[in-house]
Amino acid sequence: MISQNDIDTILSGRSHVLASDGSKIGSAGQVYLDDQTGDPSWVTVKTGLFGTSESFAPLQGANVTGHDVTIGYTKEQVKDAPRVESDGELSPEEEDTLYRHYGLSGHTGTTGTGNSGNTGRDFLDTDTTRTTTGTTAGYEAGYQAGDERIDRSKNGNTVGHDTSGPTTDEAMTRSEEQLRVGTERREVGKARLRKYVVTENVTKTVPVSREEVRLEREPITDANRGNALDGPAISEEEHEVVLHAERPVVDKEAVPVERVRLDKETVTAQETVTSDVRKEKIELLDNDTTNTTDGTNTTGRR
Repeated sequence: MISQNDIDTILSGRSHVLASDGSKIGSAGQVYLDDQTGDPSWVTVKTGLFGTSESFAPLQGANVTGHDVTIGYTKEQVKDAPRVESDGELSPEEEDTLYRHYGLSGHTGTTGTGNSGNTGRDFLDTDTTRTTTGTTAGYEAGYQAGDERIDRSKNGNTVGHDTSGPTTDEAMTRSEEQLRVGTERREVGKARLRKYVVTENVTKTVPVSREEVRLEREPITDANRGNALDGPAISEEEHEVVLHAERPVVDKEAVPVERVRLDKETVTAQETVTSDVRKEKIELLDNDTTNTTDGTNTTGRR
């Protein structure tokens, strides 16, 4: 259920209107108030390229989540709604047409002030964050629509506009923008592990041995005389010896050497944010000096 407490959220400039299935319809534009209850009744939805189109959507049964407004209707119903100019005035005929389009009941026609051609509903705009009523009664010369502030206290004592109007009180409110800096968490990248095969050259040195022929001579002694005299005295003979040598042999085996995994750690850094903020100043004007709320004086202003 949308109430007056949700108006500032809807008019924050960051609010989007979502359909009943959660799909985005468009950004919120203006909020129209019921002059009898003061509760939000309609919201305009900016659609189309660059938000050039604006459709009316009912706030009955809607709810606010964060900055978004979820209504109980489809995107097609909103986009097919009758074209009504969002100029701050909603005539009884236009409102009846919208009620019939959305299948709403209980509308009593002209409400509020009863002025001809206006419903008496108020609207709030996200661009000006001010309210303009559908009635034109009570305006004095020089007082234009959009100069007044909405009275949320319901006691009728806080409404005011410029000094040409009749309802301003004895005090003026000074406001200023305050810079609120926070953080938001969003995805900035991804890291993943990938295993692939590379080939590299490995050199190792191993000792190898081989057999070589060596000629040995021994003199004839009593110990080998028998072998020396065995056989013919003069003859031709051949003897051979088999030689052996070692050769390097390469064999490969796959063995696990380590395990690698991804882990995350949070590091904190300092970042400086700079933005422009506006503030109102109130000054006292007389014939001699000008006093401002920040304590400075200027002379000679007339």
